[in-house]
Amino acid sequence: MEKKLLNILTALCFISLPFLFKGPKMRENLLILFSKGVLATLVDAYVVGTRRVEYPVRPFPKIFKTNVIYDVLFFPILSVIWVKISYNDKLWKILLKSFIFSVPMSFAQWFMEKNTRLFKWNKWSPFHTFASVNFTLFMIRGFVGLLKIVDKFKGKQNIIEN
Repeated sequence: MEKKLLNILTALCFISLPFLFKGPKMRENLLILFSKGVLATLVDAYVVGTRRVEYPVRPFPKIFKTNVIYDVLFFPILSVIWVKISYNDKLWKILLKSFIFSVPMSFAQWFMEKNTRLFKWNKWSPFHTFASVNFTLFMIRGFVGLLKIVDKFKGKQNIIEN
């Protein structure tokens, strides 16, 4: 059952990619995807390395102790979607929209930990998931904010040069 769930998640992730990476912000979306993949991998490697979480069923178990589907596909894709829906929002709306992602993810992981072998929580809880999801979402959102500032600066510099 767990392998089927991972295969379905992988398929859904790959199916969503063409829809997420069309349009004028493709470069920015790719940066979000790759930076969130790196951040999620680093956080997950720490969490697994300190034995807070285990992934009994995961792809490439001889190579990775983490679940690479979550770290390099699922969480990064969710971050791209989250940045898209919160791109022009003020802080309070960004906070509200972060709950749309972190609360269901916390409940889903709690449910899956209790009913599947995808996760094994040793020193972990839904609150840890909630905090780590929000932390990584806001780190990526801050990165996007920095990119917006750099783009504005470049635009002003081009106007001055012309």
